[in-house]
Amino acid sequence: MVEPKYKRILIKLSGEALAGEKGVGIDIQTVQKMAEEIKEVHDLGVQIALVIGGGNLWRGEPAAEAGMDRVQADYTGMLGTVMNALVMADSLQQVGVDTRVQTAIAMQQVAEPYIRGRALRHLEKGRIVIFGAGIGSPYFSTDTTAALRSAEIEADAILMAKNGVDGVYNADPKKDKTAVKFDELTHRDVISKGLRIMDSTASTLSMDNDIDLVVFNMNEPGNIKRVVIGEQIGTTVSNNL
Repeated sequence: MVEPKYKRILIKLSGEALAGEKGVGIDIQTVQKMAEEIKEVHDLGVQIALVIGGGNLWRGEPAAEAGMDRVQADYTGMLGTVMNALVMADSLQQVGVDTRVQTAIAMQQVAEPYIRGRALRHLEKGRIVIFGAGIGSPYFSTDTTAALRSAEIEADAILMAKNGVDGVYNADPKKDKTAVKFDELTHRDVISKGLRIMDSTASTLSMDNDIDLVVFNMNEPGNIKRVVIGEQIGTTVSNNL
Protein backbone atom coordinates (compact mmCIF):
# COMPACT_ATOMS: atom_id res chain seq x y z
CA MET A 1 0.00 0.00 0.00
CA VAL A 2 1.22 3.50 -0.85
CA GLU A 3 2.21 5.56 2.19
CA PRO A 4 0.12 8.76 2.25
CA LYS A 5 1.84 12.13 2.59
CA TYR A 6 -0.96 13.43 4.80
CA LYS A 7 -2.41 11.47 7.73
CA ARG A 8 -5.32 13.78 8.52
CA ILE A 9 -6.94 16.06 5.95
CA LEU A 10 -9.88 18.36 5.55
CA ILE A 11 -11.43 18.39 2.08
CA LYS A 12 -13.19 21.63 1.14
CA LEU A 13 -15.80 21.15 -1.58
CA SER A 14 -17.83 23.88 -3.21
CA GLY A 15 -21.57 23.41 -3.17
CA GLU A 16 -21.56 23.70 -6.96
CA ALA A 17 -19.45 20.54 -7.10
CA LEU A 18 -22.49 18.58 -5.90
CA ALA A 19 -24.65 19.99 -8.69
CA GLY A 20 -22.72 18.35 -11.52
CA GLU A 21 -23.48 19.67 -14.98
CA LYS A 22 -26.78 21.12 -13.80
CA GLY A 23 -24.96 23.93 -11.99
CA VAL A 24 -27.62 24.22 -9.28
CA GLY A 25 -29.28 21.81 -6.88
CA ILE A 26 -27.88 18.37 -6.06
CA ASP A 27 -27.09 15.67 -8.61
CA ILE A 28 -27.10 12.36 -6.73
CA GLN A 29 -24.96 10.52 -9.30
CA THR A 30 -22.28 13.23 -9.06
CA VAL A 31 -22.30 12.98 -5.26
CA GLN A 32 -22.02 9.20 -5.43
CA LYS A 33 -18.94 9.43 -7.68
CA MET A 34 -17.35 11.88 -5.27
CA ALA A 35 -18.08 9.55 -2.37
CA GLU A 36 -16.29 6.72 -4.18
CA GLU A 37 -13.25 8.98 -4.74
CA ILE A 38 -13.18 9.93 -1.07
CA LYS A 39 -13.50 6.27 -0.05
CA GLU A 40 -10.32 5.46 -2.02
CA VAL A 41 -8.44 7.90 0.18
CA HIS A 42 -10.14 6.64 3.32
CA ASP A 43 -9.02 3.11 2.45
CA LEU A 44 -5.40 4.31 2.69
CA GLY A 45 -5.97 4.90 6.40
CA VAL A 46 -6.20 8.68 6.07
CA GLN A 47 -8.41 10.51 8.56
CA ILE A 48 -10.85 12.73 6.66
CA ALA A 49 -13.07 15.68 7.49
CA LEU A 50 -15.23 17.56 4.99
CA VAL A 51 -16.61 21.07 4.67
CA ILE A 52 -19.07 21.66 1.84
CA GLY A 53 -20.28 25.04 0.65
CA GLY A 54 -23.92 25.80 -0.06
CA GLY A 55 -23.69 27.80 -3.29
CA ASN A 56 -25.60 25.18 -5.27
CA LEU A 57 -28.65 25.89 -3.11
CA TRP A 58 -28.29 29.45 -1.80
CA ARG A 59 -25.93 32.43 -1.81
CA GLY A 60 -26.25 34.88 1.04
CA GLU A 61 -24.42 37.88 -0.42
CA PRO A 62 -26.54 38.23 -3.61
CA ALA A 63 -29.69 37.81 -1.51
CA ALA A 64 -28.49 40.59 0.80
CA GLU A 65 -27.69 42.81 -2.16
CA ALA A 66 -31.25 42.25 -3.41
CA GLY A 67 -32.61 43.60 -0.13
CA MET A 68 -32.71 40.65 2.27
CA ASP A 69 -31.28 41.12 5.74
CA ARG A 70 -27.65 39.91 5.53
CA VAL A 71 -27.76 37.96 8.77
CA GLN A 72 -30.91 36.09 7.76
CA ALA A 73 -29.45 35.46 4.30
CA ASP A 74 -26.31 33.96 5.81
CA TYR A 75 -28.25 31.72 8.19
CA THR A 76 -30.27 30.47 5.23
CA GLY A 77 -27.00 29.60 3.49
CA MET A 78 -25.85 27.66 6.55
CA LEU A 79 -28.95 25.47 6.27
CA GLY A 80 -28.00 24.80 2.66
CA THR A 81 -24.61 23.48 3.76
CA VAL A 82 -26.36 21.08 6.15
CA MET A 83 -28.51 19.75 3.31
CA ASN A 84 -25.36 19.11 1.27
CA ALA A 85 -23.67 17.48 4.27
CA LEU A 86 -26.55 15.06 4.82
CA VAL A 87 -26.63 14.04 1.15
CA MET A 88 -22.86 13.45 1.11
CA ALA A 89 -23.04 11.50 4.37
CA ASP A 90 -25.67 9.21 2.90
CA SER A 91 -23.56 8.55 -0.22
CA LEU A 92 -20.49 7.78 1.90
CA GLN A 93 -22.50 5.40 4.07
CA GLN A 94 -23.72 3.63 0.93
CA VAL A 95 -20.14 2.94 -0.21
CA GLY A 96 -19.32 1.53 3.23
CA VAL A 97 -17.73 4.47 5.05
CA ASP A 98 -18.93 5.27 8.56
CA THR A 99 -19.77 8.98 8.65
CA ARG A 100 -20.91 11.63 11.12
CA VAL A 101 -22.38 15.07 10.42
CA GLN A 102 -21.69 17.78 13.00
CA THR A 103 -23.34 21.18 12.80
CA ALA A 104 -22.46 24.53 14.35
CA ILE A 105 -26.20 25.23 14.78
CA ALA A 106 -28.03 22.73 16.98
CA MET A 107 -30.35 20.42 15.04
CA GLN A 108 -30.05 17.18 16.95
CA GLN A 109 -32.72 15.29 15.02
CA VAL A 110 -30.47 15.21 11.94
CA ALA A 111 -26.89 15.78 13.16
CA GLU A 112 -24.60 16.01 16.16
CA PRO A 113 -23.65 19.41 17.57
CA TYR A 114 -20.06 20.36 16.78
CA ILE A 115 -17.87 19.27 19.67
CA ARG A 116 -14.13 19.22 18.97
CA GLY A 117 -13.32 16.28 21.24
CA ARG A 118 -16.08 14.18 19.72
CA ALA A 119 -14.95 15.08 16.19
CA LEU A 120 -11.41 13.98 17.01
CA ARG A 121 -12.70 10.74 18.47
CA HIS A 122 -14.68 10.02 15.31
CA LEU A 123 -11.59 10.65 13.17
CA GLU A 124 -9.47 8.35 15.33
CA LYS A 125 -12.10 5.63 14.92
CA GLY A 126 -11.89 5.95 11.14
CA ARG A 127 -15.14 7.84 10.62
CA ILE A 128 -15.42 10.71 8.16
CA VAL A 129 -16.72 13.86 9.83
CA ILE A 130 -18.67 16.43 7.81
CA PHE A 131 -18.92 19.89 9.35
CA GLY A 132 -22.13 21.72 8.45
CA ALA A 133 -23.67 25.14 9.13
CA GLY A 134 -20.38 27.00 8.82
CA ILE A 135 -19.07 28.27 12.15
CA GLY A 136 -22.61 29.13 13.25
CA SER A 137 -22.22 32.89 12.76
CA PRO A 138 -23.10 35.18 9.84
CA TYR A 139 -20.48 37.02 7.75
CA PHE A 140 -18.10 34.03 7.75
CA SER A 141 -17.67 31.86 4.66
CA THR A 142 -17.26 28.10 4.43
CA ASP A 143 -13.62 28.81 3.47
CA THR A 144 -13.17 30.27 6.93
CA THR A 145 -14.99 27.24 8.37
CA ALA A 146 -12.52 24.95 6.59
CA ALA A 147 -9.51 26.86 7.94
CA LEU A 148 -10.89 27.05 11.48
CA ARG A 149 -11.94 23.41 11.70
CA SER A 150 -8.60 22.33 10.19
CA ALA A 151 -6.77 24.18 12.94
CA GLU A 152 -9.06 22.74 15.62
CA ILE A 153 -8.65 19.12 14.49
CA GLU A 154 -4.93 19.65 13.72
CA ALA A 155 -5.26 18.62 10.08
CA ASP A 156 -2.07 18.26 8.04
CA ALA A 157 -3.60 19.96 5.01
CA ILE A 158 -6.71 21.48 3.49
CA LEU A 159 -7.54 20.05 0.07
CA MET A 160 -9.36 22.71 -1.96
CA ALA A 161 -11.13 20.54 -4.51
CA LYS A 162 -12.05 22.93 -7.33
CA ASN A 163 -14.67 22.42 -9.99
CA GLY A 164 -12.68 22.43 -13.26
CA VAL A 165 -9.79 24.58 -11.98
CA ASP A 166 -6.41 22.79 -11.86
CA GLY A 167 -4.53 25.19 -9.60
CA VAL A 168 -3.76 28.82 -8.82
CA TYR A 169 -2.96 31.24 -11.66
CA ASN A 170 -1.78 34.84 -11.76
CA ALA A 171 -4.89 35.65 -13.83
CA ASP A 172 -8.13 33.97 -14.84
CA PRO A 173 -7.02 31.27 -17.35
CA LYS A 174 -10.49 31.26 -18.90
CA LYS A 175 -10.14 34.93 -19.82
CA ASP A 176 -6.36 35.32 -20.22
CA LYS A 177 -4.49 32.77 -22.37
CA THR A 178 -1.15 34.05 -21.02
CA ALA A 179 -2.10 33.23 -17.41
CA VAL A 180 0.67 31.37 -15.57
CA LYS A 181 -0.03 28.55 -13.12
CA PHE A 182 1.86 28.41 -9.83
CA ASP A 183 3.12 25.03 -8.61
CA GLU A 184 3.98 26.39 -5.17
CA LEU A 185 3.18 29.53 -3.19
CA THR A 186 3.53 30.73 0.37
CA HIS A 187 0.49 31.87 2.32
CA ARG A 188 2.05 35.32 2.45
CA ASP A 189 2.31 35.32 -1.37
CA VAL A 190 -1.38 34.52 -1.63
CA ILE A 191 -2.33 37.39 0.66
CA SER A 192 0.11 39.96 -0.80
CA LYS A 193 -0.76 39.13 -4.43
CA GLY A 194 -4.48 39.19 -3.70
CA LEU A 195 -4.98 35.68 -5.11
CA ARG A 196 -8.56 34.70 -4.34
CA ILE A 197 -8.05 31.08 -3.34
CA MET A 198 -9.92 31.62 -0.08
CA ASP A 199 -11.23 34.74 1.56
CA SER A 200 -8.67 36.80 3.49
CA THR A 201 -9.81 35.57 6.92
CA ALA A 202 -9.38 31.94 5.86
CA SER A 203 -5.96 32.63 4.28
CA THR A 204 -4.71 34.33 7.45
CA LEU A 205 -5.99 31.49 9.65
CA SER A 206 -4.22 28.93 7.46
CA MET A 207 -0.97 30.91 7.57
CA ASP A 208 -1.08 31.50 11.32
CA ASN A 209 -1.73 27.82 12.03
CA ASP A 210 0.82 26.53 9.49
CA ILE A 211 -1.69 24.47 7.52
CA ASP A 212 -0.78 23.40 3.98
CA LEU A 213 -3.32 24.14 1.28
CA VAL A 214 -3.54 22.18 -1.98
CA VAL A 215 -5.67 23.57 -4.81
CA PHE A 216 -6.50 21.06 -7.55
CA ASN A 217 -9.10 19.97 -10.08
CA MET A 218 -11.53 17.51 -8.52
CA ASN A 219 -13.11 16.68 -11.89
CA GLU A 220 -10.12 14.53 -12.84
CA PRO A 221 -10.79 11.03 -11.44
CA GLY A 222 -8.25 9.96 -8.81
CA ASN A 223 -6.93 13.46 -8.10
CA ILE A 224 -7.84 13.46 -4.41
CA LYS A 225 -5.82 10.28 -3.93
CA ARG A 226 -2.92 11.69 -5.98
CA VAL A 227 -2.72 14.72 -3.72
CA VAL A 228 -2.81 12.62 -0.56
CA ILE A 229 0.02 10.32 -1.67
CA GLY A 230 2.18 13.34 -2.55
CA GLU A 231 2.02 13.62 -6.33
CA GLN A 232 2.69 17.12 -7.62
CA ILE A 233 -0.63 18.27 -9.03
CA GLY A 234 -2.37 21.58 -8.68
CA THR A 235 -0.83 24.27 -6.48
CA THR A 236 0.54 23.77 -2.97
CA VAL A 237 0.41 26.71 -0.56
CA SER A 238 2.45 26.55 2.65
CA ASN A 239 4.54 28.69 4.97
CA ASN A 240 7.79 27.07 3.90
CA LEU A 241 8.96 26.39 0.36
